[in-house]
Amino acid sequence: MKKSFTAPYMIRSISEWHQLFDLPKPLHPLISVVDVSLLNHRNAEVWKHYAQDFYSIALKVGHNCKLIYGQKDYDFNEGSMQFNEPGQVFKILETNNNPVSGSVLLFKSDLVRNYPLGKIIREYGFFSYALSEALHLSDSEKAIVLSLMQQIQNELKCNIDNFSQDIIVSHIELLLNYANRFYNRQFITRKTDNNNLLSKLDELLTFLLNDDQLSITGIPTVQAIAQELNVSPNYLSDMLRMLTGLTTQQHIHGKLIERAKVLLTTTPLSVSEIAYRLGFEYPQSFNKLFKNKTSVSPSAFRHSFN
Repeated sequence: MKKSFTAPYMIRSISEWHQLFDLPKPLHPLISVVDVSLLNHRNAEVWKHYAQDFYSIALKVGHNCKLIYGQKDYDFNEGSMQFNEPGQVFKILETNNNPVSGSVLLFKSDLVRNYPLGKIIREYGFFSYALSEALHLSDSEKAIVLSLMQQIQNELKCNIDNFSQDIIVSHIELLLNYANRFYNRQFITRKTDNNNLLSKLDELLTFLLNDDQLSITGIPTVQAIAQELNVSPNYLSDMLRMLTGLTTQQHIHGKLIERAKVLLTTTPLSVSEIAYRLGFEYPQSFNKLFKNKTSVSPSAFRHSFN
């Protein structure tokens, strides 16, 4: 029997978010900065399955709840920073009275829509990282983040004028650029773990591309590879780009070309047969990728070995 699907409770506005947490009304309808120690999870039914129609950036020290996202749970620990985009679905379980500190920044897409940030905000991949890929900050990094959030809060407390939104949006963009820097540092400091992940990726791709079922299953997608490695697609690509300069898609293509070269030089299979064996629906697509990566066609590559 099919499981019944219950849609998550959608928090549409920042004002509603404040109300659900028993907080005073926000100073601005499109943005708010909140002290996390003031959050109250008494609306238990809402937090069991919810989504929110705005961005959130949280820096939380300590943990007083278990948060679940993408079927994985995560307990915030010392200096964790989490980024969420509109529409992501969460569950909060096992709330307690442990002391917490930090800040959470909430803002609607409308706030940045008419700014350059509005056009590039989805390029900040960490908004769709898994919870287990949260950003872990040093004391000096925490101070920078909290200072920027405090500056946004101070601006919200001032009388709104023609410059207010420009200044607020510029602070958000600066915060996101610092987050990029801090994630880059985290990729470097966790280089051993990341190299292990790279090795697992190479082993997985080698196994998949040598599978005779590839002609049926098709070329493995970035999403499928990330799921197999138990990481989010964006985190995997960003980590690989940092280590190797290549995205996950480029790694997949590289392994495909390596496998194609072996088949071209060690088997009598036609180029079309090799294309189908490697999961390409059309030989033309295989030819185009091979030439793009090697500057020669598959046939020319084969002939160079004869």
